[in-house]
Amino acid sequence: MSAPDGERTVDLSDDDLEILPDVTRDERAEGWGESVADNEIDRLLRDRPPHWG
Repeated sequence: MSAPDGERTVDLSDDDLEILPDVTRDERAEGWGESVADNEIDRLLRDRPPHWG
């Protein structure tokens, strides 16, 4: 029978291994069809409602 999780040893010698990404592709600008080079301030100004003058 295996040991409980608290007593199990885990090999972490491969630190470069990314199991799950921090941000998925659909959360990035290119996932929404936007250019990566878009400046955030420019985007905010474009999306500003007309009544903000």
